[in-house]
Amino acid sequence: MAQLILTGDINLMNVSDPASPFGQVSAAFRAADMVFANLECCLYTPPIAQSFHNEGFFADPAVARSALLGASIGAVGIANNVNYGEAAILSSIAHLDAAGIPHTGAGSDAAAAHAPVVLERGGIRFGFLQRSSVYWPTNHEAGPHDPGIATIRGHTAYQVPMHKTRPEIPPMNRPGIPPTVVTWADPAYLQRFQADIAALRPAVDIAVASCHWGLGKDVLQYMRDIAHAAIDAGADIVVGHGPHYALAVEVYRGKPIFYGLGSFSFHTGHGGRTHGNWIGMMPRVTVTAAGVASIDFQFVRHNAANETVLCRLADEQEELADIRRRSSEYGTVLVPDGDRVGVVLQ
Repeated sequence: MAQLILTGDINLMNVSDPASPFGQVSAAFRAADMVFANLECCLYTPPIAQSFHNEGFFADPAVARSALLGASIGAVGIANNVNYGEAAILSSIAHLDAAGIPHTGAGSDAAAAHAPVVLERGGIRFGFLQRSSVYWPTNHEAGPHDPGIATIRGHTAYQVPMHKTRPEIPPMNRPGIPPTVVTWADPAYLQRFQADIAALRPAVDIAVASCHWGLGKDVLQYMRDIAHAAIDAGADIVVGHGPHYALAVEVYRGKPIFYGLGSFSFHTGHGGRTHGNWIGMMPRVTVTAAGVASIDFQFVRHNAANETVLCRLADEQEELADIRRRSSEYGTVLVPDGDRVGVVLQ
């Protein structure tokens, strides 16, 4: 039996003290057998000042390495929208390799970017794969011979509602009726993702599919397509990140899907602009060689000193009510227990 902790977005841009981001949660991290996080920044020093109009969050490599190592983060996913540009991606990979921090989701070519991380902790073999559906059309997706990130392409269409499927939809004879937004995952990309999970499955006890995706608080159809396909292919857990909100939780075929873990450590962005006190979720997963035994989560925020802090559930009743309402649409039962919220695996 082992404990796995999962986190949402970690951005170490403009961090000068490596002890500050994770000092308040390091005890929880050390108590776990494995911690996996989405690293939403590049360990890279650009040759010229970076315009805040350009994509790419660049963290001081020495500070970021020290922060990650000091927090006992076991592995990171690096397929996301700010892991952008050949030089930045290759620099970040080199610094992570030098620090001995395993990573998945980006590489010197498509094969490397799609490769999983496999680690044994507490007698359990963990496997992690990460993909992003939020990425730029050039210099971002890994190619057969080009550096970049591993992706799952999503598509968008705008459809005039032909049928009254919801009470708030007006009839078609009203000029100005808004369109319905339709999204779906590209079948070829989805098939490759499933093949990668199926290939990983025999080598691990627990397979985690990590996905960078989303827009606001809604769970879009392409996200559900990807999550369900991942579990159908053999994933035990699906975690999403990208929108800086806590999104719905679904249990599909007895396996948990966290559609959005929100922010974990995300204090500043471009131009040093301080972000708001964004919410995050930190799942704790008890696993055995047979799979996920139990899972709960605790809300997190960060304070003025840029420290991630575990929240008292009594202080997050509005967030709890919102996520319970959204999750209930999928039949998910969330059970408060102290400062944590349990997920009933049906």
